[in-house]
Amino acid sequence: MATVHIDRLLSTCIRLGSSDIHLHVGRPPVLRLDGRLRNLETKVLEPEDTVALMKSITPERNQQELQEEGGTDFGFAFGDEGRFRVSVFRAKGNLSLVLRLIPSKILSFEDIGLPPIVRALCRRPRGLFLVTGPTGSGKTTTLATMLDYINRQVGDRHIISVEDPIEYYHPHARCVFSQREVGVDVPSFAEALRRALRQDPDVILVGEMRDLETMEAAIRAAETGHLVFATLHTTGAQGTINRIIDAFPVDQQEQIRVQLSVTMIAVLSQTLLPKAGTGGRVAAYEFLVITPAIANLIRENKTYRIDSAIQTGKKYGMQLLDDHLWKLCDEGICPEDECLERSRFPGEFQARIEAKKRGSSGPGGITSRPADKLAEEAREG
Repeated sequence: MATVHIDRLLSTCIRLGSSDIHLHVGRPPVLRLDGRLRNLETKVLEPEDTVALMKSITPERNQQELQEEGGTDFGFAFGDEGRFRVSVFRAKGNLSLVLRLIPSKILSFEDIGLPPIVRALCRRPRGLFLVTGPTGSGKTTTLATMLDYINRQVGDRHIISVEDPIEYYHPHARCVFSQREVGVDVPSFAEALRRALRQDPDVILVGEMRDLETMEAAIRAAETGHLVFATLHTTGAQGTINRIIDAFPVDQQEQIRVQLSVTMIAVLSQTLLPKAGTGGRVAAYEFLVITPAIANLIRENKTYRIDSAIQTGKKYGMQLLDDHLWKLCDEGICPEDECLERSRFPGEFQARIEAKKRGSSGPGGITSRPADKLAEEAREG
């Protein structure tokens, strides 16, 4: 019965286009549709239900890890219909499961709205490209699109990905593609990166820079002549750079600033929003390209100027998150309240909404930040 039940749940998830399934004791199965949680009209789950569902899909290795650690993560294929990433954990003594649907089709640049300059950056021979955002913001999908472009269009590369777990499967195309799963093929991200440098890589994907050791290894790989893609759970380009620097001991931070100024090529920070009325979701991006001027800001510890640099760097394809959110809001693609909730400067965003309703909204992006300007002047003098 458990197998039939899980098959029905997975089929329903795929058919409705939901992103996640939640299975918790004390309530019916829950789907996340367009970012919102919806109960399925089935029985309330009992402890034995979640145990049976867990056993029906969880490999023995992960069941042992669950017993020892209280949680486990893995991925599995549901026939030809799709793959799921699964997290099993204990809560109040009971088992809970969260399954995320990984679409079987890798999307194109146009499908997810990536800036055109990203194609050129994917052809770079070396550097560190960071994709950031909160959990569930589509980072894995974005990275899969970029790696698929390199694999099918650029070619002549050895791509090594280190993931926990593997989500999108990439075939060998014009590149040799090696996918390694943490806990199955290698014990940790840091260990995989150390080994990768001896495996003749051209492109390396770090599924998540979780700790200082992994950050150091990723920066070192970029510094030694490889194109490195990595993710962080940060919001905004400025916050991402500060997060990396602050992760290091104080006596190493000046050196890391210099290394980042030399190795970083871009930061793409994103969030997902539901579309207005039509269903589905759309990504909003903040995009920073590391020009010589921005590299100098990083080196001189003036990252507080990065937002202003993004505004003046639109010819390079750069944009602030709030500018993209405003475009989605202004064109009616996404609801105002969703855009406001995800904006970095909600006070200013609200002011623009009110100005538009009064008919006095001016052209261009969000450019006035009195508080930021005062802070910048204070730091300068």
